[in-house]
Amino acid sequence: MKNLSVLAVLSLLALTLPLTIASDPSPLQDFCVGVNTPADGVFVNGKFCKDPKLATADDFFFSGLQNARPVANAVGSNVTAVNVNNLPGLNTLGISLVRIDYGVNGQNPPHTHPRATEILLVAEGTLLVGFVTSNGDGNRLFSKTLNVGDVFVFPEGLIHFQANIGKSPAVAFAALSSQNPGVVGIANTVFGSNPAIDPKVLVKAFQLDPKVVLDLQNKFKK
Repeated sequence: MKNLSVLAVLSLLALTLPLTIASDPSPLQDFCVGVNTPADGVFVNGKFCKDPKLATADDFFFSGLQNARPVANAVGSNVTAVNVNNLPGLNTLGISLVRIDYGVNGQNPPHTHPRATEILLVAEGTLLVGFVTSNGDGNRLFSKTLNVGDVFVFPEGLIHFQANIGKSPAVAFAALSSQNPGVVGIANTVFGSNPAIDPKVLVKAFQLDPKVVLDLQNKFKK
């Protein structure tokens, strides 16, 4: 009877294991419309693969992250991404990297990565960082002040930010769990969409005066 029970458990595992590991691949762009024939396709979920025999060390190499980037812009920061678009060896490996430079009072404003979790390491300066949970969790804010050597994780898809609260420029490096994580800036997406969202929708959503909404749309207009 004991052997029969073990056999039953093994049989159940054998039947259910394929279901637990079978899933759709993670998307590598915002959408991928299915087509009936390859002739109708114009893009794929990822990149076509180079013949492995033709690969070289340069396919897996990127140089320059030691260099500071200019931060003379509206938000006072600059993100340098190393992803599948400039490091082709990352294709299918599910990881990428960024360097973020922050001027004094600069910030990487609230945004999301729809396809990646992010882990951030402070290399220089002091940052205030945080993320906000989803509606079902009550939109709780998780925030910390980070100094050199400190690490913080931003869960996939959640709105998060970093702000330089020190008296000197700051630098951070972050790894993301996708070769092409994507980024959705909250302010410029909502108020700078193309075409623009009907101002009446934003007036009601944000409980703002119509003139304020129009001013914001003009400010973020692409």
